[in-house]
Amino acid sequence: MSTAERHRLIAQAVQEAGTATVAELTELAGASEMTIRRDLDHLAAQGVLERFRGGARTLLLRGDEPPFALRSHESVDVKRRIAAEVVSLVSDGETVLLDSGTTCLEVARLLRGRPVTVMPLSLQAIAVLSDAPEPTSLLVPGGRPRPGEGSLTGPLTLASLSALRFDTAVLGCCGLTAADGMTAYDLDEASVKKAAISSSRRVVAATDAGKLGHTAHAYVGPAGLVHVLVTDVTAPAEEISALESGGTAVRTV
Repeated sequence: MSTAERHRLIAQAVQEAGTATVAELTELAGASEMTIRRDLDHLAAQGVLERFRGGARTLLLRGDEPPFALRSHESVDVKRRIAAEVVSLVSDGETVLLDSGTTCLEVARLLRGRPVTVMPLSLQAIAVLSDAPEPTSLLVPGGRPRPGEGSLTGPLTLASLSALRFDTAVLGCCGLTAADGMTAYDLDEASVKKAAISSSRRVVAATDAGKLGHTAHAYVGPAGLVHVLVTDVTAPAEEISALESGGTAVRTV
């Protein structure tokens, strides 16, 4: 078991149980107590859990989104395939608004060096594109980064979006269903996504199949606002069919 896989297992176990001891996690993961203690220290630093003597308790409510640092190691191959398909939809010369999140970060990596103008909405993607070779052009918005996420939110971000118009917005999401539309876990991020949609001619949603059929609590808008959805081949067929019936073109990779 890799370190990333062990971290996911521990985080899930602590979240589901509320608390777990080092001895319980040692048996679950098949690792030494010293290794588990290091893992717990790492996850505590990422805001996933809180350490106490001999164990840990969760800081995530049931249904909360895991922190960026943990998600960045999940389904990496799938996210890269989705990103490659998204980038194939972007033509040279376009202005692209790039949402926050781990899949959109993979999109940022593939846009480096392309003759496009990109405005990322996360510190991670800004860092990737900050030294991009010509002819890539970078626009940096204002805003306040969310702790642990790096996504930019707040009135300065909204003002940056309202001042510009984009050919394509590439958005991530926490949930997408034909019935409940696009949703997010954070109200401020939902506001940013709404503004991104309003400022863009075309909306491309990039998300793995686990987000389809799922609804988070912060409403962004109806699914019909998404012109193209790029997801993976494990996406539920009934949800794909419902989204297509609502006018969203779906690409699976």
